[in-house]
Amino acid sequence: MDYEVVQLTEKQVAGLKIRTSNDDPQMGEKIGSTWQRFYGDGIEAALAGRENDKCIGLYSNYENGVDGAYDVMVGCEVAAGVSQPESVEMATIAAGSYAKFVVHGDVQQAVGDFWMKLWEMKLDRKFGSDFEEYQPGEDMANAEIHLYISLN
Repeated sequence: MDYEVVQLTEKQVAGLKIRTSNDDPQMGEKIGSTWQRFYGDGIEAALAGRENDKCIGLYSNYENGVDGAYDVMVGCEVAAGVSQPESVEMATIAAGSYAKFVVHGDVQQAVGDFWMKLWEMKLDRKFGSDFEEYQPGEDMANAEIHLYISLN
């Protein structure tokens, strides 16, 4: 898979957070239901201080790389210091070097395929803040998704 190395500044993300692992048989269901709650319960619409129209799937607080538990946050980039609804949690995407990948297609299939290929790549991963950034658009079957993987 092709990628470019980019430097990102720190970002604040507000949204819903869960903890899971790649060994959890319900991992996909847990992540999917978090996305459903994010939109269905009006969390996305209630976020204050949004920086853009993109939504983010953030993976952080890795326990042991791909083999341990990690946090998944479904949210949006927001301005630092802005108060959010009570049910919303905050997380930080650390500044640093990231491998940026761009995929197109069905949001679930394209992202799932990406992660399967990534796990097989020889990439010097930091296992810090990895995230999917969903570009604005209504066509979920032919979406553009930017994926950022933190590098050492």
